Amino acid sequence: MFDFELERKKLVFHLKEVNAIKTKAVENAFLKVKREEFFEEEMKLNAYENEAFSIGFNQTISQPYTIAVMLEMLNVKEGMTVLDVGSGSGYTACLLSEITGKKGRVTAVELIKELKEKAQANPEIKKRKNIKLIQLDAVKNDFKKEKFNRILISAACPFIPKNLFDSIKEKGTAVAPVGDKFSQVIQSVTKFNGKPLKKDFLEGFFVFVPLRGSFKTTE
Repeated sequence: MFDFELERKKLVFHLKEVNAIKTKAVENAFLKVKREEFFEEEMKLNAYENEAFSIGFNQTISQPYTIAVMLEMLNVKEGMTVLDVGSGSGYTACLLSEITGKKGRVTAVELIKELKEKAQANPEIKKRKNIKLIQLDAVKNDFKKEKFNRILISAACPFIPKNLFDSIKEKGTAVAPVGDKFSQVIQSVTKFNGKPLKKDFLEGFFVFVPLRGSFKTTE
């Protein structure tokens, strides 16, 4: 019988070895969330390969290395509120749920109705009560009534959209893959005195699907 728990531990060990996972919070999240639950039955054996895989609708579940890099840059703490833009399968929302803990809250936003509905039925999502799944265009939506400690954008954009930057609390941070449609760098933007302080992950380039909706993206 295939040992998913062992494969999960091996993946985490590898991500630590390559310095993608640096903190206990991110390590524990990867160990607790069952990535295989986000794959179709015939693909479950691939769940702990360090690769991105299609989830349909021209969307992907990101490579674990990439997710780990973004989560470490996001620097989420227990009890924080997090907006997860382009939540897709919901895997990253579950990781964020583990890091924020019971006192924190994750708002997972997905534009594609079918992906949002599929995520809602996922047992890993259903057992985590601090995740709220919403179907909407996060770029068009006005989040000014609610500010978040952290925002994770899992889709390529030429820059972090203004309305999402406006939705970050003071001293809060957003992380996104920023660049053109061919390659992006992972960039963090922290709000200080209402202005952006940017920092790029310089150890490689990435390729994400483009941010969709009303925003003029990399397409």
